Formats: sequence, C-alpha cells, structure tokens
Amino acid sequence: MAEGLKALGHECVVASDGDHWKDYPRDIDLKREFGLKASVSFACRLAKALPKMRGYDIVQMINPVFLELKAERITPFYNYLRKHNKRIVMGAFGMDYYWAQVNTEIRPLRYSDFNIGNTIRYDNAAEIFRKDMIGTEKEKLCKYIANDCDAIVAGLYEYWATYDVVPELREKLTFIPFPIKSDTRIDYNAIDKIPTTVSLFIGMFPQRAEYKGSDIMLAAAKAVQERYPDKVQIKVAEGVPFKQYTQMMDSSDAILDQIYSYTPSMNSLLAMSKGIIDIGGGEPENYDILREKSLRPIINVEPNYESCYNEIEQLVLNPERIPELKRQSIEYVEKHHNYIKVAKQYEELYARLL
Repeated sequence: MAEGLKALGHECVVASDGDHWKDYPRDIDLKREFGLKASVSFACRLAKALPKMRGYDIVQMINPVFLELKAERITPFYNYLRKHNKRIVMGAFGMDYYWAQVNTEIRPLRYSDFNIGNTIRYDNAAEIFRKDMIGTEKEKLCKYIANDCDAIVAGLYEYWATYDVVPELREKLTFIPFPIKSDTRIDYNAIDKIPTTVSLFIGMFPQRAEYKGSDIMLAAAKAVQERYPDKVQIKVAEGVPFKQYTQMMDSSDAILDQIYSYTPSMNSLLAMSKGIIDIGGGEPENYDILREKSLRPIINVEPNYESCYNEIEQLVLNPERIPELKRQSIEYVEKHHNYIKVAKQYEELYARLL
C-alpha cells in the first residue's frame, strides 16, 4: 500500500518486522529476535524509532498487536502514536480478538477459521489462537484500539462481515480490498496453452496447515494425482526462502490455498496476478462486495476433502478451462486489487478523516 500512496505523491514511512520469513522492505526495521541480547537490541532500536513516528496525518496499523511485545506493553506505544499523530486507522485483517470471538460466538459466516456452521472448530491451531485472543491481554488491547481509533479498514469480505456485527464498531468500518502490484512480465502465449499436465502449487506451513486447511487440500491433490499420475504435478513449498517460494509458484497452473476462506488471500491474489488459478475461497459474497458481475476466476471449494477432490479432479480432466481462468485471474486482480486503485481508496478515507 505504501508504494501506491507514494506513487500518488504522498510521503510514507513503513515500520515493520518484514512479515518474518518474507522479509518485506521497510524504512524502520522492527524485526525482533529472541534472547536477552536480541531483546535489548530491539528495545534500543524501538526507542530510537519512536521520534521518527511523530507528526503524521495518518498512522495505519496492520493489526492491534503491531509490535513483537506482550500485549500489555504495546498499549503505551499505541498511546504515544495517538498523542503525536493526527489520526489512527486500524486494519481488520484477521488474527485479532474480534476475528476469534465473533466467529466462535456469533458466527456470521457459514464457515471460518473457528466454525463450520454452528459447529465450533476445536482443532489444535484454532483452539490455540482462540485461547491466545479471548479473555487475555490481547483482547483488552484489541478492544481498546478498535474503540479508540478513528477508522477500521477490512481487507476481505469475511473480515468486514466479522466487524460489521459489532454495533459499536460498525460506523467506523470501511471495506478496501488488498493491494497487489501486478507482474508486468506475463507471458500470454504461455497462458493460452492448454497444459497436458496440470501443475498444482501449495505452500505448507506446519504450524498453520491444520488451521488453514492446507493439510486437507494437499491430501485431496495427492489422491487426484494417484488416480491420474500423468495429468497432475504437485509442488509443495515448505520451509523455503520467500524468493524460492515465489519461483516455485510462478511455474504453476493453480495454487491451493485456504479452504476456510470466502475470498482469495494475499498469497492467492499474488498468484492470480501472475495468471495462476486460485483453488480456494471464491464465495458469492466475495464477488458481491466487489460489485463484480462477470468475472469468475476462482475455483471455489467448500471446507471439506470431498469438495477439494472434486474441484481439483474437474480441473485436471478439463484442462481446456485453464487459459480462460488464467486470463480472468489477471483481469480480476488488476480490476479490483491494483495497488494504485487501492491506494486511491485509502487516500479518500484518509481525506475524510482529516
């Protein structure tokens, strides 16, 4: 997003830990290593960084837990930012108290990371996250910032739907899609070819595989491959550097990602921008909130093994669908997630707040 705002002529400073292994570029490095020496170093860097975080019109936070600190220790830093800047905008991008609490207790979504219909998910990762967020200092921090900030931006339909059922937060809630800077080196001749072997890509993160359903998707893909060994190739990225991860993704026909989602995630959107088909979240609500009437590039799956198997099998048996789905994927991302277009939506929000 910062790159889009800079292209529009705004001054932006990014303070970030680089999103761990992805190591995204940033102006202020907030990456924290653990151990006594590393903790002291982090504290010194944070103290030096604070004066550089003053005097801005807008502070955009990706999450209430925006520092690698205990939640109760983050509150004074938030108050500092609140005092020394004009407006604070909080991101509703999942992984916070409301995401866990609302989808466990109110359940506005048919399925999510925390429920399947009226059944609560108690698998290991979901339960760990729930216990980490509900009835803890993180709950207090999230409530405090959400109620104190000037606006809340949701980046996916399910995040918007989650916050929209909280009466005290509804008025400050805005939906703005995730930004993607599309790849300009797309080989359309390659995209238009019908593959004889369908290449499927999946990123496996052991601590999140069960939580996001990657284990189910991989099992379904392997079962399809076993039945049609000459028609399917599976590439699994696990524990590899981000550059290698994207290289493995680039030569794929489809990505398997997040069966509990209504919408494509950042990972899926990045793949789609390259002309890679997303097999994952593509529910009608996703298209509705974007006001998209014609494009349908996402192969939507229900959160179960059978749905994943059937959709993968149908793609493998009907590869003539692939070129059109790839072209629609590129068009979809450029139409709704282009980083300049998204930056303009943030620009409009910020102007209203000021």
